[in-house]
Amino acid sequence: MLKIRFFRKGLKKKPFYSLIVTNSKKSRKGKFIEKIGSFNPFSKIKKINLKKYIYWKNVGAKPTKSASKIINEFIKYNK
Repeated sequence: MLKIRFFRKGLKKKPFYSLIVTNSKKSRKGKFIEKIGSFNPFSKIKKINLKKYIYWKNVGAKPTKSASKIINEFIKYNK
């Protein structure tokens, strides 16, 4: 099953996340299929490629709760 979830990067206590598409059986730091966006929680900067997100969602990828929350906020403010 495909998942859309966060890939943690950055330093200790200064995280930076990439939004990725991966197999649900892979670890958080494991291989992924494609990077579709990024999120910085300190500056609240969100960059998401909506075309890729919609494509992967149509293919059958399901976002995690935290990823869907961030994506919905991004869509809401970028209409």
